Amino acid sequence: MEIAVVGSQDFTMGFQLAGVSNVHNPADEDGLISHLKSLLNNKEVGIVVVDSTVLASLPERLRQQLSDSISPTVLGIGTEEDTTLRDSIRRAIGVDLWK
Repeated sequence: MEIAVVGSQDFTMGFQLAGVSNVHNPADEDGLISHLKSLLNNKEVGIVVVDSTVLASLPERLRQQLSDSISPTVLGIGTEEDTTLRDSIRRAIGVDLWK
């Protein structure tokens, strides 16, 4: 299973330095939506890491689809607090580990 990273070049650079090669830097919102939809249908990808600010700017329906996805698991990471990982773990095991 691969890890895919989607976001600005500044966001993805650290992942590239860590050895992640499946990196996407879409230029506009249409490209972003297209990349995310294709990653959802890619059976080789197990985890999709997305900049949380980018994730928050997506249409509600796509955000819900990404949040509900089990394989691949979509994680929002960024400087602002994001509950995507927390909610995913709570749904998967039925326990809130942050309490």
